[in-house]
Amino acid sequence: MNKKKTKGIFITGTDTGVGKTIVAAGIAAAMKKRGINVGVMKPVHTGCKIRKGKLIPEDSLLLASAALSDDPIEIITPYMFREPVAPYVAAIENKVAIDIDTIIDSFNELCKRHDFVIVEGIGGVLVPVARDFYIADLIKILRIPVIIVTRPDLGTINHTLLTINLLKNKLIPINGIVICNGKKGNSNPAVKTCQKTIESLTDIRVIATIPFTHNLKERLLPGNLNLPHPFLKLADTLFDISS
Repeated sequence: MNKKKTKGIFITGTDTGVGKTIVAAGIAAAMKKRGINVGVMKPVHTGCKIRKGKLIPEDSLLLASAALSDDPIEIITPYMFREPVAPYVAAIENKVAIDIDTIIDSFNELCKRHDFVIVEGIGGVLVPVARDFYIADLIKILRIPVIIVTRPDLGTINHTLLTINLLKNKLIPINGIVICNGKKGNSNPAVKTCQKTIESLTDIRVIATIPFTHNLKERLLPGNLNLPHPFLKLADTLFDISS
């Protein structure tokens, strides 16, 4: 794919809103703190805000900020839509055809520019990007391993196992699971039991648990690299980049 061997990771989730952007940005910021040349990508961003008539992909901008990236936003996110729906649906509503080759070309360009590339997905692995083409198919084409982000809540075991089974059926390597707690004071029993249960039912390890952190997004902005410890440890676990 590239003459330069690039290490990458795809951050997928068991659902939308489980913390994929936070985890991807946290890993990027941690790698940047280690002095690693890291690039970021979110191939399709739906639900963009509009300011002065221009689409604003907030998740992509957070990723770029965390990585201190100066890559053009059009490479980081080739497709942007206002509607908060699946990419396939958004493309139809805007009479746009999402070209998978365009996404691959952007990924390859990022691989040329960086030693590591972190790609954040959209929702879960069966979110449609185009007709008969899903996020799992995109991961397969990019040929990079996956981190599954899930939440400690009711339904987590079911959603996580479904995600794992689909990825295994497509022979996509899974590097681990990250449990991201987005609720303050979450007392749901699943918080205490989901890690042990998921690990006992699968051969996939939970490699990090991200606790609820107030104003976490702001802590990942440029120049503020006093990161929560789990992200530094997570980056070291994934890429063996500890100094």
